[in-house]
Amino acid sequence: MMSNPANPIIVQSDRSVLLEVDCPLYEEARDGLAQFAELVKSPEHIHTYRITPLSLWNAAAAGMPASEMIAVLQRYGKYDLPETVRQEILESVGRYGLLKLTQGDDSLLLTAADDLLLDEILSYDGPRPFLGSRLDRHTVRVHPMHRGLLKQALIKLGYPVEDLAGYVTGDPLALRLGERTRSGEPFALRRYQHQAVDAFYAGGSARGGSGVVVLPCGAGKTLVGLGAMEKVGAHTLIVATNTVAVRQWIHEILERTNLRPDEVGEYTGDQKEIRPVTVTTYQALTYRRRKDAEFEHLRLFHERNWGLIIYDEVHLLPAPVFRVTAEIQARRRLGLTATLVREDGREDDVFSLIGPKKHDVPWRELERQGWIAQALCYELRVPLPEERRRAYALAPMKDKYRIAAENPLKIRLAEQLVERHRHDQVLIIGQYLEQLEEIRQHFGAPLITGKTPNREREQLYERFRTGELKLLIVSKVANFSIDLPDANVAIQVSGTFGSRQEEAQRLGRILRPKTNTAPARFYTLVTHNTRDQEFANNRQLFLTEQGYQYNIHEGLPPAEDAAPARRPALAGV
Repeated sequence: MMSNPANPIIVQSDRSVLLEVDCPLYEEARDGLAQFAELVKSPEHIHTYRITPLSLWNAAAAGMPASEMIAVLQRYGKYDLPETVRQEILESVGRYGLLKLTQGDDSLLLTAADDLLLDEILSYDGPRPFLGSRLDRHTVRVHPMHRGLLKQALIKLGYPVEDLAGYVTGDPLALRLGERTRSGEPFALRRYQHQAVDAFYAGGSARGGSGVVVLPCGAGKTLVGLGAMEKVGAHTLIVATNTVAVRQWIHEILERTNLRPDEVGEYTGDQKEIRPVTVTTYQALTYRRRKDAEFEHLRLFHERNWGLIIYDEVHLLPAPVFRVTAEIQARRRLGLTATLVREDGREDDVFSLIGPKKHDVPWRELERQGWIAQALCYELRVPLPEERRRAYALAPMKDKYRIAAENPLKIRLAEQLVERHRHDQVLIIGQYLEQLEEIRQHFGAPLITGKTPNREREQLYERFRTGELKLLIVSKVANFSIDLPDANVAIQVSGTFGSRQEEAQRLGRILRPKTNTAPARFYTLVTHNTRDQEFANNRQLFLTEQGYQYNIHEGLPPAEDAAPARRPALAGV
């Protein structure tokens, strides 16, 4: 039955949702839909979303009721909402909280709202090893050490556990945020940062204390971490992506709180300090001497009576850290990220072990408020040179992407862009070291890779910040947690296959607010009609969902294209 043909959404019975781009209500509908559905593909005219149990549980955990999700689909639906989809939303959202973990006298208690549900859970092999004796029709004992493992097992059966078992206090730490930084600048958390902290902490109740805050790069996720540390008031372990990020965390802590330098420790390959606030890296924690050896530094999770553990860029959490996190569920845990997308598909483990999404602010909303820079995204296409076409055609599928990604015509196009933006702060970002080395030789600009010593990296970043360097070439080591506030142009020459989170992080390098009003520009150079273009389309999915749309050009865009009309990214070749 026709509902409103002017509306942009078509909901199908398989839980896929089609969103029509060329519709006046497109942005409204997209913003509502993105709260509880996942973008699957984004060709020119119709974007496809999928409603999944995990997307619904994250929305429910963030406070969105099923009735509101259904209302979005009905308000913007072109046709009546299929009854099967309405029922599946109600059922999936209703499953969140059917199973609750609480604190008993000498063990944890798993309580089911329905005794038949508990019978069903006890019949499955997955959770059975983590369940103890049954106390009554609705309750079974759980050993505290099995808290995380049980939640992992149950979410895979479609039953997310609401964990209300509480947390240990941790050793106290009287951390306070200052009204001014150490250098004398006024300082206060922004409204959305306060909201994120409050959503995570939940007044200190068992309903808070574990979960993920999703904010764009440049929106101050570190400051949300500091706000959470102030609320918890206990010894804190922070896990970051690399040594440069560790030192940025330490700088922010000392700049904006009352803590002394001897209260904040760096635990990296360079030094091993364990202090009331300790900042380490995923790489340090997962280092081992041999492939079959123990991860000796994972003991850091148990070295102190931590009251809070912060996982920066939580979507990068490696498997060994997942395992130890399953053992420390009594510690408060905060995940910080720009995107919940994981390339390994383990989003349900983040939900179970770190916690559900607690707060999420759309990127374009913060752009409208002026907290992050306006950004224009471009996909610039170049042909594959004739001399490489045969090699590409005959190459195995796994090699085709690299051949296309390392297209030498990209260097010529990058040169034109660098010349156009010679007064800007430009980053050239890529995946393949040979390609980046060729670019370094062509431009005579510094190159930062994983082999660049930390001291040299920091010196180059500082020269870039001050404007002494106008062009910096970086490998994927610069994807995460690098503070380059004046970067306003990024040229991406190659990426990690179809990594959506990488695309988000790379755009994030240029999203910090600027002193002028000119928009930042993000250029992706793509070889036309190849695997390179296919992977580019997939990388763009997350940013399309956030409201960024790619301007497609063959080669260099027109010089007068200062504020082009936004076009959606093309999917498929």
